[in-house]
Amino acid sequence: MKLAIMQPYLFPYIGYFQLINAVDVFVVYDNIQYTKKGWINRNRILQNGKDVLFSIPLKKDSDYLNVNERVLSVGFNRDKLLNQFKGAYQRAPYFEQVFPLIERIVRYDDVNLFHFLHHSIVNVCEYLDIKTEIRISSDVAIDHSLRNQDKVLALCEAVGAGTYVNAIGGMGLYSKEDFREKGIDLKFLQSKTFEYEQLGNEFLPWLSIIDVLMFNSVDKARVCIATNYEELSSV
Repeated sequence: MKLAIMQPYLFPYIGYFQLINAVDVFVVYDNIQYTKKGWINRNRILQNGKDVLFSIPLKKDSDYLNVNERVLSVGFNRDKLLNQFKGAYQRAPYFEQVFPLIERIVRYDDVNLFHFLHHSIVNVCEYLDIKTEIRISSDVAIDHSLRNQDKVLALCEAVGAGTYVNAIGGMGLYSKEDFREKGIDLKFLQSKTFEYEQLGNEFLPWLSIIDVLMFNSVDKARVCIATNYEELSSV
């Protein structure tokens, strides 16, 4: 059984969904510390030919809280964010098909940050017909005080994973020998560039999944998610 584990992100790039699709079980961290400068509550879209950040504002709180302890700001203007997406993509060929999905996600009324992000990930996976089982890290019976590789190994053992697959950016974080000692094969997924027409602009890669869906049919996106990557062994 193949397992992947990741933090939750806001409308993440296509590689995130390739990773989900490549495994049998995907565990999304909820009891992990929120990082202000990461991609948990922000991402990039194409707007007027440039990559532009969008974000979900959070209530001011301690920087040491976990993702599942953070909440959305009372000032979060869902209409403003939706209008930003609409202004950026209303000329895109698949806007009419995709915007209802985006609207359903943005208008989700749970103010807990993790619940909001989990709902968005699940809904995009359903749209893309990704059948992978998605589990929440705190629901898995391990010692949750463990950190980094030790926590990953504990989650692998708890769910019975024979293979752990991580995004290529984490190659330096893990020891192949430590995984082998536990009888777990360590693999890394490296996404290939998926280039497509973006309203005549110079192509900008690795934007939010929103960009992929706005410019590609769902069938084309599914093919890319299923095939446009390499699975590498650690070195």
